[in-house]
Amino acid sequence: MTTATAAEGPRIVLVVACALVDADGRVLVAQRPEGKALAGLWEFPGGKLEPGERPEESLIRELAEELGITVKADCLAPLTFASHGYESFHLLMPLYVCRRWEGTPVGREGQAIRWMKPARLRDLPMPPADAPLIAHLIDLL
Repeated sequence: MTTATAAEGPRIVLVVACALVDADGRVLVAQRPEGKALAGLWEFPGGKLEPGERPEESLIRELAEELGITVKADCLAPLTFASHGYESFHLLMPLYVCRRWEGTPVGREGQAIRWMKPARLRDLPMPPADAPLIAHLIDLL
């Protein structure tokens, strides 16, 4: 394991995630497909920012690519964030909530998706950064 000096610190990776909430108060989660890091775990959809991209722009792009839905920036409400140290980097992940979008979400990248009540999300295996976000969704919904 390579450790960074105090001056350098760990490499910070910024990703964005979204809790899509349907009319029944359920949240959409997606299963990481085989071949990706943390394959098989369930997560909130989203992804890495591209250079020059604002978090909301990235999330709109990622939701279109991953789920085939159209989301407008004014429908994204920041809720909380995750800050988690993995072995080779530190993840910073804002979580947005979205209740309005166009289209029907489908796993366009081979990933399974599920709609679940927030309290039931704890029954799923999730990446270490995603799991602490569940409590905030339970409080909200």
